Amino acid sequence: MKAVWFDEFGVLPVVREVADPVASDAGVVVRVEATGLCRSDWHGWMGHDSDIGLPHVPGHELVGVIESVGASVRRFAVGQRVTVPFVCACGSCPECDAGNGQVCRNQTQPGFTHWGSYAERVALHNADVNLIAISDDLDAGAAALLGCRFATSYRGLVHQAHLLAGEALVVIGCGGVGLSAVMIGAALGASVIGVDISDSALATAARVGAVHTVNSAGLTDAEVVARIRALTPDGSGAQVSVEALGRENTVAIAIRSLATRGRHVQIGLLAEDPRVPLGTVIAGELAILGSHGMPAHDYPELLALVESGALRPQDLVTRRIRLEDAPAALAEMSAAVPASGVTLIDLTL
Repeated sequence: MKAVWFDEFGVLPVVREVADPVASDAGVVVRVEATGLCRSDWHGWMGHDSDIGLPHVPGHELVGVIESVGASVRRFAVGQRVTVPFVCACGSCPECDAGNGQVCRNQTQPGFTHWGSYAERVALHNADVNLIAISDDLDAGAAALLGCRFATSYRGLVHQAHLLAGEALVVIGCGGVGLSAVMIGAALGASVIGVDISDSALATAARVGAVHTVNSAGLTDAEVVARIRALTPDGSGAQVSVEALGRENTVAIAIRSLATRGRHVQIGLLAEDPRVPLGTVIAGELAILGSHGMPAHDYPELLALVESGALRPQDLVTRRIRLEDAPAALAEMSAAVPASGVTLIDLTL
């Protein structure tokens, strides 16, 4: 099969023929229909993830059709269209028993712990625990993006921060995951403030649900915080913040933009652990929360939002490319100002 392959971190991948994957006893092999180009894949390619061994095939946001199944698989069959959380649970550890497969101690991640979906086929493990059936008429972009950025944002906002209708939500970084948070926040009835240095990204944020936007280019961090707070009722700050960029100073901006007893959700990945303004956290009794994806059993409520039309992940797809174009597109993510919207690798092209 064809796959995007690299054997050295930071060196441009190539598209080449590699061996087809084989389904494990409890797993499946999926013929990939589409897969998202995600900043997490960029981090992996740059060597920021210790789980990745070389050579490697990236990719973890996907939709496709089951091509083969392991002998122990009971709930899924060849020919079904499926997606999967980017964190695949084992189904038997204490975390999984408690319903928290997204932090499974034995987790596998396509594109990280093993070869991923920038390929014609991908192996997925513990299928009965992790696969999510997808209707044939759901847009491929919407289906693929549910596996990482939308699921991670949804869990962060709904299950972690418990965002309520009418609350102010500030989203720092309006790339793919940030725009997902904007869309979900708007669908839940929050008043969303999008923050970025790109006018294009902010225009997209406004189009998909942000009530206010702040272009932080050329501003000091204190000025950004002041502008965000000025857009909240009484200038008291947002009830919930999301940092979706992965930079130390923007983490601090997000936390300092919160109202008393506010909740911060950290989604952006950082190459190194940041310094956090704990004095602000203590004084305001703030909560700092992480979101590491969402277990498969929680997907029905997210799918219901999509199927109702209240949430349209496909609207974030601004570019559809062939597998052969993926290496150059991955390299483009090294730019200081990433392109707005989401790039989808469409293997049907």
